[in-house]
Amino acid sequence: MLYNANLTADRPTFVTHLECGLTGERYDADTMQGLSRVGRPLLVRYDLDGVRAAVTPADLAQRPADLWRYRELLPVRRTENIVSLGEITTPIIPLAKVAAGAGATNLLVKDEGRLPTGSFKARGLVMAISMAKELGVTTIAMPTNGNAGAAAAAYA
Repeated sequence: MLYNANLTADRPTFVTHLECGLTGERYDADTMQGLSRVGRPLLVRYDLDGVRAAVTPADLAQRPADLWRYRELLPVRRTENIVSLGEITTPIIPLAKVAAGAGATNLLVKDEGRLPTGSFKARGLVMAISMAKELGVTTIAMPTNGNAGAAAAAYA
């Protein structure tokens, strides 16, 4: 892979905490967590004002066009924990003829098949594996036989 400053430059993350989407209960973002106490997934919360003050759209535009260009909006704190297979930005493709045939004015498709594992699951799994590494996890198990499992295996 070519040199990519997104993978080597130290940049802060503006994660503040994890939060239960149902109750609003807060959890520490820097320790291993499962579901909330009421069995709901935890959402990552950010200091968006801090992000706005630290990085501009022009800053982002100058960075290599990949997932990691948005480091300030991703939860991985330490650069050495980034796992990457070269997750590029993927195009949004207009399908005017299909839209017209379906009676729609506009139809757009995001081509995630260009990601390293050929599936949109790569986006979530690259983050999950990177965070697992950051939190000291050395073993991953996932009940799937589809694209998520293939992506997890590729990044593990």
